[in-house]
Amino acid sequence: MENVSYLLSEIQKLSLYKQKQILSKLEENIMLGSQVTEITKEVKEMRFSKGKVCPHCNCEDISRNGKYNDKQRYICKDCGKTFTDFTNSATYKSKKPLDKWMKYAKCMLSGYSIRKCAEIVEINIATSFFWRHKILNCISTFLGVGSVDGVVEADEVFFAYSYKGTKPANMPRPSRKRGKQVKKRGISNEQVCVATALDRQRNLIIELLCTGRMTSDELKKLYNNRIGEDSILCTDSHKSYMQFAEDMELEHKRIKRGKHKEDIYHIQHINSLHSSLKRWMNRFNGVATKYLGNYMKWFKWIDTFSAEKESIQIKSFMLHSHIPYSYTKIKEFKNRMPIFV
Repeated sequence: MENVSYLLSEIQKLSLYKQKQILSKLEENIMLGSQVTEITKEVKEMRFSKGKVCPHCNCEDISRNGKYNDKQRYICKDCGKTFTDFTNSATYKSKKPLDKWMKYAKCMLSGYSIRKCAEIVEINIATSFFWRHKILNCISTFLGVGSVDGVVEADEVFFAYSYKGTKPANMPRPSRKRGKQVKKRGISNEQVCVATALDRQRNLIIELLCTGRMTSDELKKLYNNRIGEDSILCTDSHKSYMQFAEDMELEHKRIKRGKHKEDIYHIQHINSLHSSLKRWMNRFNGVATKYLGNYMKWFKWIDTFSAEKESIQIKSFMLHSHIPYSYTKIKEFKNRMPIFV
């Protein structure tokens, strides 16, 4: 108690600004500490919501197998492999404590660069890069493609095809200097088409569709069984949407060039979403196309949970990166290829 009194008296001697800094750090540490316990419990409950299942072979004949570093271990009586509540998750095989990962998640939700995240969390820059994409791989698995229903606005957005991080010897074209975009005018295979669909309940589909111009067959491949049967499709005058709507037997409202809306039917929400997406992507100074899908799901997650408080967002972000069984080895990043639908 004497130590506490002495500490308080020393804090009172500091300026108000420094006192607020100390208070902020204490609140952050207390919050992270309590949330680590909650996340550990909730991951276990959600992963084993239908009974204990082996993440290696899906066998249900599981028994406890002691503890290691305060983590409960299990053993599968079928394949003989052991696992924990966090096996095949974003933090699987990590030597860093979960509170560091939560601090990193907070940095990600703040939109910080890989370098700045590394500085704040006190990890290597390369580690910061792998942590980002391990988390995003799991978030992508958790979110899936999704579905839309009712009045559905559909449109596409394009990003320059980027080989950022690839050695020049492994590239099919010469490197471009920063700031240089595609050389061909209009839409070409130097651009990546990201298809998006948004309904009035803010359900969102956002996926890498193809390079260059899209076709109705590619739209069907993405949206088949993901748009409600009685939905009303609102699009611009692109011919591929006309053929797609006809093949899928959807009511189609085309917003003609020069017009903004027809009664309650418009594509203003999806256009606004694209503007937000472009602004959000600009902070990263270019993203390699092979990782673009992860960034689209990152944006989708933020858009979905934007109304939550920051503390709830951090907790949910970490929780959603641990519920699915998805683990990426570092060597798998090197040979990664863009994943189109």
